[in-house]
Amino acid sequence: MDKKEYSFEESLEKLESIVSSLEKGDVPLDESIKLFEEGTAMIANCNKLLENAEQKVKMLQIDENGDPNEVPFDEGE
Repeated sequence: MDKKEYSFEESLEKLESIVSSLEKGDVPLDESIKLFEEGTAMIANCNKLLENAEQKVKMLQIDENGDPNEVPFDEGE
């Protein structure tokens, strides 16, 4: 696989293409292994991008004075 940095959308599109190729079952074994490895890399990239996006998400919370404050996104809320 090349070292290109893929966006989330590009990674997801490439992953969908890989899954489609593998589901057809007409890809030789060595090619299937390469596609599987590439798909795994696309999944890792999507996870990394999602984690980075989650870190950037902010929630507005009103403090005791009625003023809005930015606080880090908390999954539990």
